[in-house]
Amino acid sequence: MTPDPARFAGRLEPLGVDFEARADRPLLLSLEQAGLPWPSSCRNGTCRSCIGRLAQGRVRYEIPWPGLSAEEKAEGCVLPCVAFPICDLVLQGPGA
Repeated sequence: MTPDPARFAGRLEPLGVDFEARADRPLLLSLEQAGLPWPSSCRNGTCRSCIGRLAQGRVRYEIPWPGLSAEEKAEGCVLPCVAFPICDLVLQGPGA
């Protein structure tokens, strides 16, 4: 029997809305399942239409280099379409 995937607490700012962020799916899918609006297009980390900022927490990527520069990563930018949560997090929406 496969254990349940980890589930983390997510918060979307500036809306102040909580959502469940599962470790086995990209943040974008968790946002969509919670009924939260988030822009997206390619869903593979190249178009950058879903870019947001991780105000708190950490994510992992299963692709070698998502469409973020080293500077953007250092500033907390994240691509929810290919970012998997590894702990509780706070995500700032696009343009926030």
